[in-house]
Amino acid sequence: MERFYAAVDIAVQNKLVKNINVFCTENSIDRGHFYAQRKDLGRGLFQAGWLVPLVRDCGISATWLLTGKGMMFQQ
Repeated sequence: MERFYAAVDIAVQNKLVKNINVFCTENSIDRGHFYAQRKDLGRGLFQAGWLVPLVRDCGISATWLLTGKGMMFQQ
C-alpha cells in the first residue's frame, strides 16, 4: 500500500493525474476509503483494483507496485 500511495503522489506531481479526487472519481474509488486507508494502512479498505489505473493509465510498473522490484515506471 505504501508503494500505491507513493505512485499516486508521483502521478499527481507529474501531472499524469489531475488530483487525487479526480483519480478516485474517474476510477470508482471511494474517496473516504482512499483517505482513511492512507491515514491508517491497517484499515483493510484497500482493494487490488485500485492499482489498475496506475498501471493502465500512468505507466507505473505492476511489478514494482506488487513487489517493489525494478523501476517505478515501466520502460
